[in-house]
Amino acid sequence: MFDSLIRKILSSKVYDVALETSVDQAHFLSQKLNKTILFKREDQQPIHSFKCRGAYNKIINLPEFERQKGIIAASAGNHAQGVALAAQRLNVSAVIVMPTTTPDIKVRSVRS
Repeated sequence: MFDSLIRKILSSKVYDVALETSVDQAHFLSQKLNKTILFKREDQQPIHSFKCRGAYNKIINLPEFERQKGIIAASAGNHAQGVALAAQRLNVSAVIVMPTTTPDIKVRSVRS
């Protein structure tokens, strides 16, 4: 069962947009806790977050007729960027609604 789950993860289509990021030791925290503490570096993703995985996975697994209708999402941050990236890569029309209080850097990232 575990092997089939690992195979499913490794063959997931999210790797069309997600990078295989490094795992780095948190030296100070490891020393303080006397345990090896590791960080999965999702900040190395194209949008600096793991959110591209979920957005891409959801959109790629929609039936084609639904995907062609386009998608709409509401988010002020990383999920919006993940949806925008997925829509761009899959050539899907997307409307992303963001609050007026969203920082300009996030809005620019989603638009690009």
